[in-house]
Amino acid sequence: MNYAEQQRRPGKHAVGFGIVVLMHLLIGWALVSGLARKVVEVIKAPIETKIIEEVKPPPPPPPENLPPPPKFAPPPPSFVPPPEIVVRNPPPAPAITVTRDVPPPAPPVSIAPPPGPVAPPAPAAAPAPPRVARPAIANVAACAPTAADYPAAALRAEATGTTRIRFTVGADGKLANAEVIGRSGSSREHRALDRVAQDKLSECTFRPGVDAEGRPTGGTFEVEYVWKIQ
Repeated sequence: MNYAEQQRRPGKHAVGFGIVVLMHLLIGWALVSGLARKVVEVIKAPIETKIIEEVKPPPPPPPENLPPPPKFAPPPPSFVPPPEIVVRNPPPAPAITVTRDVPPPAPPVSIAPPPGPVAPPAPAAAPAPPRVARPAIANVAACAPTAADYPAAALRAEATGTTRIRFTVGADGKLANAEVIGRSGSSREHRALDRVAQDKLSECTFRPGVDAEGRPTGGTFEVEYVWKIQ
């Protein structure tokens, strides 16, 4: 289409011009009535955001029939060296004193000579010597305590003394009773000494006593045991 043809169609330009004028009028009306400000305020309004937390699923249940936890052995005990033991030289064997019950000797027999001169009678046979009763006794030297029997506690405490024991023996030569009648001291260590002396001397071989007719009889005798540390 050339310029001459465009000049022959004036209606098209009038429509475009009218549209431009109408748009200007609408813009001016919007500015006057405040519509543009509302549009701007709507655009400038803050955008509300929401944070949605993620919902985690519940943890799975623990498995059943779990194996037992491992057992750890306790550590070995620490080594503690044994205490030093000081061995002292054993004391010598204590002395033993034996007291025996000996009956008194028979009194001498005196014969008065007859009055006047009388022929001497024929010599008579000498009478048999009277029998003497023998008390019960024991061979205490063979069973007395030795230095090895000295109680360790009494040895450390240096306890000494004399233990007096009374033994009762039956007619069969067996020990019937052993009684401590004299203690070596009042401490615990002295009581240990008395107990050892009583036990060791009770193991002796006893011999019953006899009467004047030679018959075996029971009897009692006493033994003194002296505890000494040298």
